[in-house]
Amino acid sequence: MKNLFKNILIVIFALMVLSALFTIYTSPLKEKEEISLNQVVSYINNDEVKKITIRENNLEIEHKDGTIKSSRKEGELGITETLKNLGVDNEKLKTINLEIKGESGLGFWMANLLPFILPFIFVAVLLWFMFRQAQKGQTQALSFGKSRARLNQPMDKKQKITFRDVAGVKEAKEELKEIVDFLKFPKKFIDIGARIPRGVLLMGPPGTGKTLLARAVAGEANVPYFHISGSEFVEMFVGVGAARVRDLFDLAKKNAPAIVFIDEIDAVGRHRGAGLGGGHDEREQTLNQILVEMDGFDVTTNLIVIAATNRPDILDPALLRPGRFDRRVVLDMPDIDDREAILKIHARNKKLANDVSLRELAERTPGFSGADLANLVNEGAISAARKNQKIINQLDLLNSIEKVMLGPERKSHILSKKEKEIAAYHEAGHALIAASLKNTDPIHKVSIVARGQAAGYTLKIPSEDKHLRSRSEFLDELAVLLGGYCTEKLIFNELTTGASSDLKQASELAHALVTRYGMSEKMGPVTFGEREELIFLGKEISEGRNYSEKVAGEIDVEVEKFIRDAEKTADKILKRRKSKLILIAKRLIEKETIERREFEELMKRK
Repeated sequence: MKNLFKNILIVIFALMVLSALFTIYTSPLKEKEEISLNQVVSYINNDEVKKITIRENNLEIEHKDGTIKSSRKEGELGITETLKNLGVDNEKLKTINLEIKGESGLGFWMANLLPFILPFIFVAVLLWFMFRQAQKGQTQALSFGKSRARLNQPMDKKQKITFRDVAGVKEAKEELKEIVDFLKFPKKFIDIGARIPRGVLLMGPPGTGKTLLARAVAGEANVPYFHISGSEFVEMFVGVGAARVRDLFDLAKKNAPAIVFIDEIDAVGRHRGAGLGGGHDEREQTLNQILVEMDGFDVTTNLIVIAATNRPDILDPALLRPGRFDRRVVLDMPDIDDREAILKIHARNKKLANDVSLRELAERTPGFSGADLANLVNEGAISAARKNQKIINQLDLLNSIEKVMLGPERKSHILSKKEKEIAAYHEAGHALIAASLKNTDPIHKVSIVARGQAAGYTLKIPSEDKHLRSRSEFLDELAVLLGGYCTEKLIFNELTTGASSDLKQASELAHALVTRYGMSEKMGPVTFGEREELIFLGKEISEGRNYSEKVAGEIDVEVEKFIRDAEKTADKILKRRKSKLILIAKRLIEKETIERREFEELMKRK
């Protein structure tokens, strides 16, 4: 409708321009003085007229001084007879140039026909635009069930990605090399009786490179690659998603050998039978069609479906059975060697200084995904460009680690003198307790400069990648979390809201020790509670109880015991090393930020 009004306005504007041009063409450029025939005779007799132009009954009298006047004659008589009847001097009349002109063809037709044709032109153009809009809408309606998959052709060198562009995930690449062989040389597998896998499910946390790996498979096999998100199947109208699935697979089969990549398949592949909408809602219809299409592959169909998800636990069992997704490839977070290799890939086109150590960056980024590392290098480049540098140095990249982890610095967030002192002692408490316990990670930085949501932070980075956590590590972590709370109580004999986030994390960790990890001596090796979620939201909303009220009370007691023990540990360390706490806090007030080397020197100082 918006486009229709726009087109109507364009037509009206065009017609107005046309009318203006017609008016300019037919009307004189300047007004001419109209005189009577008697005055014309008088001018002729006075020898003032140079030329008379006759257009039917209209006369244009041009004087010798250049002025032009107009007049009209009688229609029955000619101009000469008319002037003679009025007493013109014949000798003077003979010296005047009489020129007879007829109406031009264009002017005649425009003057006589345009007023009648113009309304019809306006209506015709208006109807044409209306029918055009209707036809366009009809075309959109017919294409409503068409697939919206994006196609990358193998000859597109700019979009082509191979395994060389994917660092880490060695086991996943080895598993997927077989898929490349299936697509390149299907005959050798068919001849021996092997069935080509129907689908591959890539599972892993966000940012681990599932989409990149799928594109690399297509690039290695040199086949077309259809990319679509699971959410693009789902529409308000039931049946549209199923139609798009059929169209996608028909298109892919025509381009076989090919790869169909469905990102975030959990958007349509969730467990059925929730009782929401019965079996006729749009999502389930779409899932059913995907299952049917994957069952429809014959032995010779050289088409591989690759899907990605970070929630394999909520997928429908029918989708995961052999014959549909035969292969399940797990992508883990990269270790230190993988992180270094990923950083090298993302630093290829960056101008790095000679002092840049990617190994040091890899050591400082445990828990970072491939996407986080790409963002880290990009933030370093942006920081260098903002400072008008020609190259990226190590400090730019190190600062970008904290920006990715915590957010940008908020230098405008200025604390008062009292708040700055409280924040300094709070962070000094965290750092001192972390440095005093043996099962904590090394301190890399302590700062009271606001960054992201935090007014200050203590940055602890593990010296090596960890896949398992012990009970001792959790207990020491609880003490570190309560360090700021206990420091405020010890130094100021007052509590502030600055410890609220720490207390929340400590409470959640203590509750997990009792209910999830079985690390409570009293409760024993038992887990408590069942996590529940709304399937159509895909979000944990509650934890159902599978235990009695008596057990719930015992769990609360045990959670409180963990917290109280951690508080006693923190208090003991802070009172024993109070002078060291004051030393660290004063240095923070003075400098606002303490790096690892300076912090270690402060801890060694007597």
